[in-house]
Amino acid sequence: MMRSRSRVQDFEEKAFNLLRDLIYARTGLYYGDDRCELLEEKLAPLVAERGFNSYLDYYRCLKDGTCAALEWQRLIDAITVQESYFWREMGQVHALVEEIVPAYVAQHPGQTLRIWSAACATGEEPLTIAMALEEAGWFARASIEIVASDISAAALARARRGWYRARAFRNLPRTLQRKYFTPVNEGWQVLPALQRRIQWRQANLVVREEILDLATAPVIFCRNVFIYFSREMARRVVELFAEQMSAPGYLCLGAAESLFRVTTAFRLEQIGEGLIYVKAT
Repeated sequence: MMRSRSRVQDFEEKAFNLLRDLIYARTGLYYGDDRCELLEEKLAPLVAERGFNSYLDYYRCLKDGTCAALEWQRLIDAITVQESYFWREMGQVHALVEEIVPAYVAQHPGQTLRIWSAACATGEEPLTIAMALEEAGWFARASIEIVASDISAAALARARRGWYRARAFRNLPRTLQRKYFTPVNEGWQVLPALQRRIQWRQANLVVREEILDLATAPVIFCRNVFIYFSREMARRVVELFAEQMSAPGYLCLGAAESLFRVTTAFRLEQIGEGLIYVKAT
């Protein structure tokens, strides 16, 4: 009996690793050996709910089964981190408003400045950028386009809905909360005028065709994403950014992220209050 149980466990471990590698290839999310338990906690309920008897069955469904498209969305919604809040890591946003936008407008009169919020989760980051630009009066003075994307359809649905609980406002000044949101159903609804500043779009950062045009944006916010990627996958995405962006191009990463040993295409600079990666000319 012990020998039989060991074989079953070994088989399941191999199937789990196949599934883990498939998730990495399709989404860029990397679960090393130290994070396998976390991934298993997220996967086990999905496998059970769908009525599969093993990780191998679930792997086969995701890889080439008729249920693959719908199941990938369920999986992505389950494993992606959708926690965010307004007015987060504001040094870079202030640098955008006070330094980068004025320089771009002066150097490119009449042109539209595109700002891309990659992996925007439920929308707090692009709405923060829009509020900061509105407060500084930039929408009245220049043509600015904000595009926000995420791999998760569920996260984007919440972003498009624009309704947030109190926790999302823990950093936002109360004056701005009252100015740009209205209380609704024990939460807060973003005002339509601000919501219209954002173009929402589903995109997978590791699928070249889905982000090729987005990566031409002179300003990219891709914060707290690469902490979940392997170094090689982060390099692949960043090199696509560098290939598509004009110079100077500005790449904002999270405080815990670094491009050291990833690429030399960007150099880290202090711009106003923020540390921002600038595409080398």
